[in-house]
Amino acid sequence: MRGSIRVLAWCLAIALVALPLVGVLRGWFAAQSWPVTRLVVQAHFKYVDAAQIRAAVAPRVDKGFFALDLGAVQRAVAALPWVEAVEVRKRWPDTLVLRVHERQPFAHWNEQQLISSKGVVFDATLPAGAPALPDLHGPDARLAEVVSFYSEARRAFAGAQVRVQGLTLTDRGSWSIRIGDGSRVVVGDSAQAASRLHRFLDVLPQLMSGHDRSFVYADLRYTNGFAVLWPAAMPTTAGGTPPA
Repeated sequence: MRGSIRVLAWCLAIALVALPLVGVLRGWFAAQSWPVTRLVVQAHFKYVDAAQIRAAVAPRVDKGFFALDLGAVQRAVAALPWVEAVEVRKRWPDTLVLRVHERQPFAHWNEQQLISSKGVVFDATLPAGAPALPDLHGPDARLAEVVSFYSEARRAFAGAQVRVQGLTLTDRGSWSIRIGDGSRVVVGDSAQAASRLHRFLDVLPQLMSGHDRSFVYADLRYTNGFAVLWPAAMPTTAGGTPPA
C-alpha cells in the first residue's frame, strides 16, 4: 500500500513539473489564451501624451501576459521626450501597469531644446498655453555653469522686483542678461560677473528714479562703474574706464 502511495506521489510531482512545459508547447500560455487587455497608467499628466504611451506599449504586448518583456516596455516608454522615468509591472490576469514620472521643464536651451528641473537637456516642444520659460544660451559643455549663474542672477534681480527673462554665455566667456522689460545687461567675463552684477543692483533703484521707462542697455564692463543707454537718449557713463 505504501509503495503505491509513493509511486502516486512521484507521478503527481512529475505531472506538476511537466504540465507547464506541455502547456507552453500546446499554446496554453500564448497571447491568444492569456492576452494583455488592460493598460493602467499612474501619472499626473501635464506634458506627456497618453496616445504616445499607448503607441509605445502596443507592439510589445502581443506575446501575451506570460511572455511580456517588461524591460522592453520600460525602455520604449522611457524614450518618450517628456518621460523622466517609468516603472512597469504586470497584474494578474491581463493588466500592464505603468507608473510614469513626467519631466518638469525649467528653461529653453539654445532655442532648440529644453532643460528639465533635474538639469537634463531634451528635445520637446512646449504645448500652447504653457507657462513662459527663461531662454538660456551657451556652450553645451558649460550647461551647469549657465544654469548656476542664471539662478544667481534671478535671486539677485528678485530683490529689485525684476524678472530675468534670459541669459547668454558666449564662447569667449562673456555673460549677458535680458530682464523682464527687454533690457539687456552685459556683465562681461566670468571672473568678475558676480561682483559687477551686485554692484549694479546696489544702485539700480537710484538709477531708475526719475525715469518713466527702463533703460535699453547697460554695460557693466567698466573698471569702477557702468554705462547705461536710455530710450531715445545718449548713453550715460557712471564712471570708470570704458572696456576695450
